Amino acid sequence: MELEKLGFQAYHPWRYRVIDTALRNLRGNRKEIVDHIESAILNRLEQEGLQGDVIGREKNISSIYRKMRDKKLSLSELADVYAFRIIVDSVDTCYRILGAVHNLYKPVPGKFKDYIAIPKANGYQSLHTVLFGPHGLPIEVQIRTVEMNRVAEAGIAAHWLYKMEDNEHNLFTNNAATGWLNNLLELQKGAGNSEEFLEHVKIDLFPDEVYVFTPRGKIMELPKGATVIDFAYAVHSDVGNHCVAARVDRRLVPLRSRLFNGQTVEILTSSNARPSPAWLDVVITGKARANIRTYLKQLKHQEAAELGRRLLEKELEVYDSCIADLSSRAIESYLETYHLPHFEALLEDIALGNRMALMVARHMIGSEEDKQPVETGERSAMPLAIRGTEGLVVKYAKCCRPIPGDPIGALFRPGTGIVVHHRDCRNLSKEHKKGDSWLDVQWEDEMEGEFSTELRVEVGNQRGVLAEVASTIADTDSNIEHVHTEERDGITTALTFVISTHNRQHLAKIMKRLKALPPVIRIIRQMA
Repeated sequence: MELEKLGFQAYHPWRYRVIDTALRNLRGNRKEIVDHIESAILNRLEQEGLQGDVIGREKNISSIYRKMRDKKLSLSELADVYAFRIIVDSVDTCYRILGAVHNLYKPVPGKFKDYIAIPKANGYQSLHTVLFGPHGLPIEVQIRTVEMNRVAEAGIAAHWLYKMEDNEHNLFTNNAATGWLNNLLELQKGAGNSEEFLEHVKIDLFPDEVYVFTPRGKIMELPKGATVIDFAYAVHSDVGNHCVAARVDRRLVPLRSRLFNGQTVEILTSSNARPSPAWLDVVITGKARANIRTYLKQLKHQEAAELGRRLLEKELEVYDSCIADLSSRAIESYLETYHLPHFEALLEDIALGNRMALMVARHMIGSEEDKQPVETGERSAMPLAIRGTEGLVVKYAKCCRPIPGDPIGALFRPGTGIVVHHRDCRNLSKEHKKGDSWLDVQWEDEMEGEFSTELRVEVGNQRGVLAEVASTIADTDSNIEHVHTEERDGITTALTFVISTHNRQHLAKIMKRLKALPPVIRIIRQMA
């Protein structure tokens, strides 16, 4: 502490002088203020027949500066410039001493925290209260037992170094410590590497807490700013992976909603639901982030393996063969040659564009004794069917935003997978269509899901026109994902919408409805 004080004084001399002067003004001529308050507390405890050790301190200038900077507070707003710790023998005595100090000095409303009844996630327990001290100085008082102080000072690992009786409090502390360490282990298992694990742990180390309730009345502790998704993962990873909405205080709210103290939260789930990559921008707890990343990685592996299987089957058709016809010797030989751990890893590499399905098929068929590879020109003209359910390994180019019914082609992006383009997209050159990265694709007859497309709507510049156009789009069973307005000449305005559609027929219906609006002058589907 002395080194910290001297270091701050040398590194920030002006800031040190300003805070030191402010502290002197706050303290006035009362040099022994800490000793005076200690004596007053000890006298009150003696009058009440209570015993405890009282330790007082004045916060050092470096710590005051850091707290003012990090929490954007003025010196007068800091409640713990003067802090006192009272260490007693039992939980019962903690609450009795709380009443005694509240009788000695008036408490500041809203500044009392009971971490004994509701401990922090890492097992920390104590009573915190802020009082109006002598001469109006705010003072913080922490009241805890010897065991709680040991955990607070040395950490929960030190807790097991001491042989304790199996009383109710020790059992509770053991459970809290074990739960915290189990949570760390769960984060470690879900993390892809050590840096990712450290990122998750940092998030959860010292958060400001929010306390919410489950429908059965169980208290859940979350960091300040936590969302419904964070709560769902705190209940259980399966609940988080399948949550679709929630009721907060019996009212339906979206998953992005933030939670506040005292709310009762009920999670609504669906077996068909799954995490979205967008959730990573919303959640703030390490557990939720780790679970979402783990699920998406597994999902991408599954989807990639399925797509890779389809691509390899397509190339094997040229040889009048299929994966089931390949001998285990041919497969094992390929895996050994290219140092792949298993067949699924090969399929993932094919789907992600790291290996060409044509070359894999050729190698494996060439390993068979009774079949010979054919020339590249004899490849099957049958295009790969796009179903719309491939998930993370098939992406739709944002330059042209193809939708079912459009003529399409695709490019392999190594490490990413397939990127589907409209055949007339300007970003598809003749070289692309002849290169090894080109893939012939077509839409399945029965398509699922929604696809984004971009419309430019030119309208007369009049009041309420944006609302009228947006309402018409919504009435046609379409969702507006993004809108941009551009005033052209004071008479007309260009509205650019990114909307969701099912197929070309659905888009035609939307455009027809929009053309019928009186303010609409022209509609163009935007493509690169």
